[in-house]
Amino acid sequence: MSNRVIPCPECNSERFFRDGFRVLADGSRVQRYICRDCGYRFSDKSYKECLTKSNRQLCALQEAKKLDTQAETKTVCAGIGKLPQDARGLITKYMAYLEKEGYYNDSAYVDLLKSLVLHDGVNLLDPDDVKTKIARHKCKTGEPWKNATKMLATYAYDAFCKMEKIEWAPPHYKQEETVLTVADEKDLDCFIASSNKRMSAFYLCLKETFADPGEILRAEWTDLKDNILSINHPVKGHLPGYSELSPRLLCMLNNLSKTDKRIFPMSYVTARSYHGKLRKRLAKNLQNPSLLRIAFKDYRHFGGSMIAHLTNGNVLVVKKALRHKNIQNTMKYIHTIDFKTDDFEETTATTIEEIRALGKAGWSEYTVSHFNAVEIHYFRKPKRFGGLKC
Repeated sequence: MSNRVIPCPECNSERFFRDGFRVLADGSRVQRYICRDCGYRFSDKSYKECLTKSNRQLCALQEAKKLDTQAETKTVCAGIGKLPQDARGLITKYMAYLEKEGYYNDSAYVDLLKSLVLHDGVNLLDPDDVKTKIARHKCKTGEPWKNATKMLATYAYDAFCKMEKIEWAPPHYKQEETVLTVADEKDLDCFIASSNKRMSAFYLCLKETFADPGEILRAEWTDLKDNILSINHPVKGHLPGYSELSPRLLCMLNNLSKTDKRIFPMSYVTARSYHGKLRKRLAKNLQNPSLLRIAFKDYRHFGGSMIAHLTNGNVLVVKKALRHKNIQNTMKYIHTIDFKTDDFEETTATTIEEIRALGKAGWSEYTVSHFNAVEIHYFRKPKRFGGLKC
């Protein structure tokens, strides 16, 4: 461990490991580090650059037309330097426009337009070219964009057209209807048990609140009162609300550093990158390929399906728990799950206290028997929802 204290550029944590060296083009070596709390990787050089990152971004958000070529190259954010010269100023100006209009800082709009420019060579000032490239764009795997991504790219370019006062007829994409798959709780718990301190709390927060990851990443310490976490920054299509946290989660949150106003001071890209690496490692170590399909949204799907099952498909209860604005978004959770006999966990209770405890935990009584003058109550619960306290 280095003798000097280097706070993580992402979460300001002072706990990190040395992670080898990065060899530069001139042959010199730069020490690399990995944060023990958020998993962010950085080096001596990137850390020094991070100290002036906020100033550079501030400069980049000035009027792009007033910047000359040399100043623009120095002030653009990471990733823009790879763009063609004529697109740099437009993207920089677009970033300033999004901030001025109040768009979310971690919006994918900029990344989508940069992807179209870098991989397809699109001319941002030609709407017809943009529409063609959106329709034909392919991911790194060679698969075409899904309609949901094409819709988002269309919204991103629509904001660009408003900035440049360009008239265009946006294409119409309809999001594909997909079958809701519910992950097993034991698979979701693997990520909670195998992560670092900060990410374990993040995963458990997703599981207990049924919130979107963007909502949890925006949560601030002022939103946490006693054991109630208020969701004051909902994503599109969701309502604000609050969730009651378990003592376990409260203890995990209280052990996190409070150097930032946000509970989880990291970007969505950083969290997603950590999750992708973690699930590959878990799938390999546990020999469980199903872990490769686990995404952040699976925690919300698990919670919605669990509530739908325990309430016998009460759509209003599910809608309130998931904070949906449109009840049509709730209907996909109202489905019948056919559980086989071996898909249940079973237990028994003989006292009133045991019966009440099992009832609060979501167990269902299905029969009663008598043995030697003792009344035995039999309870069961689907294994998929076996460990979550309701």
